[in-house]
Amino acid sequence: MAVISISHPLVTVSWLHDNLEAENLVVLDGTINKVFDASQYQIPNTRLFDIKNKFSDVSAPFPSTFPSEEQFQKSAGELGINKDSAIVVYDDKGIYSSARVWWLFKSFGYNNVAVLDGGFPEWKKAGFSTEPMKPYTGKLGNFEAVYKPELMKFFNDIKYASETKSHTIIDARSEGRFKSLEAEPREGLRMGTIPNSVNLPFEDLLKENQLLPDEIIESKFQKLAKKEEPIIFSCGSGITACVLALGATISGYENISVYDGSWTEWGSLVPE
Repeated sequence: MAVISISHPLVTVSWLHDNLEAENLVVLDGTINKVFDASQYQIPNTRLFDIKNKFSDVSAPFPSTFPSEEQFQKSAGELGINKDSAIVVYDDKGIYSSARVWWLFKSFGYNNVAVLDGGFPEWKKAGFSTEPMKPYTGKLGNFEAVYKPELMKFFNDIKYASETKSHTIIDARSEGRFKSLEAEPREGLRMGTIPNSVNLPFEDLLKENQLLPDEIIESKFQKLAKKEEPIIFSCGSGITACVLALGATISGYENISVYDGSWTEWGSLVPE
């Protein structure tokens, strides 16, 4: 079996199908809030990546909080992920929480990872084989996490960036939420916007389940920031901000980061 390396942050279902037998391939289901259910189906040999419980700091006050280096390494090892694994992540919506998984790996120093364009819906649409969900029962992996602090931002970083305009802050929430025309889905969370931020709804990068063509995505980012400008992506709770990070990476932006707590944290800590 071949050993493969992933050079682009996005792969097609055809590419994954062609490389499914690769020796070092690890396929992860990064669907958020998903639990093991043998009645559901998956891409063959997929391993469930439990964002909420295994790859988040569950002791934190806000959802999906960035885990420690030690926690991430331990949980990745428990999924049999190795230092040479080629990782492909998908989710049940198409491209949603899979981008968060991709960004987590990058934030812990690992780049041999990609998001599956169109996710599980596109895989099924192509008519490729599936299997009932099954838990991972293989060997522990030797994955090593090396935290890259420049890729994640936290409350004080955003406060400074907002006040000084040191970064372009791009919010991935819907226009209605960004403009306080729609209530936040999180109960008790106020409506509002981080001062001096701009809006690019993550859905604007998608057509149905898949990302739009590269040149269209790049044009959307160019309207908001030059490639040399530092950018921070925000959203509701740090999940869909990573979809923007994926699109920006594909578009050639390099000085980018994600606000982990996003509006859930900012709206809770900063009064109107």
